[in-house]
Amino acid sequence: MEPELEQLPQKAKEKHSENKKFFAKLKKRPPKDLDYTMQELHHAEFERTDCLTCANCCKTTGPLFTNTDIERIAKHFRMKPSEFIDRYLRIDEDKDYVLQEVPCTFLGADNYCSIYEVRPKACREFPHTDRKKFQQISNLTLKNVAICPAAFNIVEEMKKRIKM
Repeated sequence: MEPELEQLPQKAKEKHSENKKFFAKLKKRPPKDLDYTMQELHHAEFERTDCLTCANCCKTTGPLFTNTDIERIAKHFRMKPSEFIDRYLRIDEDKDYVLQEVPCTFLGADNYCSIYEVRPKACREFPHTDRKKFQQISNLTLKNVAICPAAFNIVEEMKKRIKM
C-alpha cells in the first residue's frame, strides 16, 4: 500500500483538471441513475479495499465534529462535552470543530480507531462516494481523491461508466 499512497497525490494532481471538467459537466446534467451508479461503484471498490491497510484519511486529515458527535463521544469517555472539546478539539477558520492535531488522536498503530463505534459522522461517511446527490460534493471529492486510494479508483471508474 505504501508506494500507492506515496504516488496518490501526484496521480490526483495529474488528473485534477480532467476531474474538475468532468464534475462541472456532471453538476450541470447529472444522469438519472447517478446515485445508483455511485452506490454500485462504492460497494464494488470497498469489496477490494481494506481501509485498515491504509488509514491515510486518519493520518493526514481530520473530520469535522458536529455537536451530536461531540455529545456522543464525550458520553463514551464519560466526560462533559466541554471537557472533550478542551482536550481534543479546536475551532478552525470556518468555525467548525476539528481535531487539535493530525494524525487522529484516536488512531492506533495498527490503524484501528479506538472510538470506531462512536466515531464522527464525517468518518463514518468518508470518502462520501456513496452519498445521494453525489454531484453536489464535487469539490470535496476532488480533495478526497488525493487522500483516499479508493476514492481515486471510484472516480476513475465513474469517468469510464458515465459518459459526459
